[in-house]
Amino acid sequence: MHVPDGYIDPPVSLAAGAVAATAVALALRGARRELDAGAAPLAGLVAAFVFAVQMLNFPVAAGTSGHLLGGALAAILAGPWTGLLCITVVLLAQAFLFADGGLTALGVNITDMAVVTTAVGYAVFRGLLAVLPRRPRAVTFASFGAALVSVPAAACAFTLCYALGGTTDVPVGTVFAAMTGVHVLIGVGEAVITAMTVSAVLAVRPDLVHGARATTRAPAAAARPRRRFAAAVMAVTVVLAGFVSYYAASTPDGLEKVARDKGIDREARETAAEGAPLADYRVKDVSDARASGALAGVVGVGVTLAAGTGVLVVLRRRRARPAAPAADAEARRTEAV
Repeated sequence: MHVPDGYIDPPVSLAAGAVAATAVALALRGARRELDAGAAPLAGLVAAFVFAVQMLNFPVAAGTSGHLLGGALAAILAGPWTGLLCITVVLLAQAFLFADGGLTALGVNITDMAVVTTAVGYAVFRGLLAVLPRRPRAVTFASFGAALVSVPAAACAFTLCYALGGTTDVPVGTVFAAMTGVHVLIGVGEAVITAMTVSAVLAVRPDLVHGARATTRAPAAAARPRRRFAAAVMAVTVVLAGFVSYYAASTPDGLEKVARDKGIDREARETAAEGAPLADYRVKDVSDARASGALAGVVGVGVTLAAGTGVLVVLRRRRARPAAPAADAEARRTEAV
């Protein structure tokens, strides 16, 4: 659902950018409360995993494919604020390094694919947990429902942006019906991927699922080593991005298909990042298509892992910093006594 440049006019694109910037600023504050002593590298893994799985387009209808948006998954695994930051990191890397999504439409994309999906997905997840039995299996069911709803919600958010600032004269009702229709189908695929991923993590490391902490009695995270788990997740992520992505569906995704069929793409413009070295998920200087795509995928995994981990490590350090003055004051009082 990466929106290219030209679909939405500049005023609404700027407004969406302001919404996205505000949400990210709030997330930078909120994520500090979600991070425990070793969560930053694991949250970086969530960003890298979402990037890799987004490369795996799956067929949903004749001539149409879909891919993971990942907002609900990231929110459930890492927390809603941290999840929003993870998806934002992915979208920034995709826009600037891979020319996937327009630069002037970056605010629209962050609002649609990061803000809406994490907020709606996590709200649905918590709502379902409130009515389901307090068992680990309930987390999987709630994850399915959260992801299923989050994708059409993002489609509705795009439709709202189009209604306010669309650059073509396609009726809003037509856009709404087409976008929600195809993205309900994509939502089913998203729900399956999300539920399977959450279930797999719950089976081996339930203490690392943020959304499950109130329903499971997992050992404390610090008491269980994370390196082996992180290495396994990283290996799977690299295989997905560097090998499995070659076999992804090549048909246009839901937004691309709707835009072509309904004429929304008449005003589309080439992104300023079109000349990026990894544009279209290919390395320009590598002639072999499979090797080029594999290398681009692996580089993307590394970039999102490093960026996601770096942001969250800084947040964790800033969270710990205010405790220092209090500790110093206490030490001075002790010496005075």
